[in-house]
Amino acid sequence: MLNKPAGCVTACSDRKHPTVMRYMPVTEGLHPIGRLDIDTHGLLLFTTDGKATIALTDPKAHVEKEYLFYAFGELTEEKLDRLKSGVRIGKYLSKPAEARVEDTFTVADMQGLMPEDKRAHYMKNPHGKALCGTITISEGRKHQVKLMLAAVGCKILYLKRTAIGSIRLDDSLAEGKFRELNDDEIRFIIERKRIYADITSEQIKQRSEKIYEGEYYDKYCDCLTPEA
Repeated sequence: MLNKPAGCVTACSDRKHPTVMRYMPVTEGLHPIGRLDIDTHGLLLFTTDGKATIALTDPKAHVEKEYLFYAFGELTEEKLDRLKSGVRIGKYLSKPAEARVEDTFTVADMQGLMPEDKRAHYMKNPHGKALCGTITISEGRKHQVKLMLAAVGCKILYLKRTAIGSIRLDDSLAEGKFRELNDDEIRFIIERKRIYADITSEQIKQRSEKIYEGEYYDKYCDCLTPEA
């Protein structure tokens, strides 16, 4: 379990950016399970087990992921209901998501989270509405949470993954630090893996190709150990 900081990409190697592997011990076949955007913080799991990766990332697995966010805009009951029913993102309709508002602010209250190069732009409307909330989704398309909230008129300023299924980010874990999973957390993954007990190495790679795209997929496969 890594508490991922912003500023690194979820990949085993990258020509342009530092990767999450800089925070992990050198271990043959070790790779991240799923991915977080370069500017997203929070819970990221690692494994050398290809089946564990598929068990937590395959869209058919429906593993819930929880995020904490700070955003510009507001989430009314009508917007929360839209998220609960699924929102249109481009050509597809998202799966239902559970969201709730934890607190409300003004744009000016969010200055501490604003990138320096964008602060002047954001502060043109200091009295605008802003909020803190949580959202739980069961799919993992690229920029999923950001796009879902954008569809209901909210722009995310800060995003942090706090849970994957029953595995919650350890509150005592500083950003950039990791720890091994405990027995209960490992048990959750083992239970999920049972669904994929008969999956072959070729099927793992075929399903991974649908989850990881382009160059990222190539890097992912380079460090994947299907039969682990």
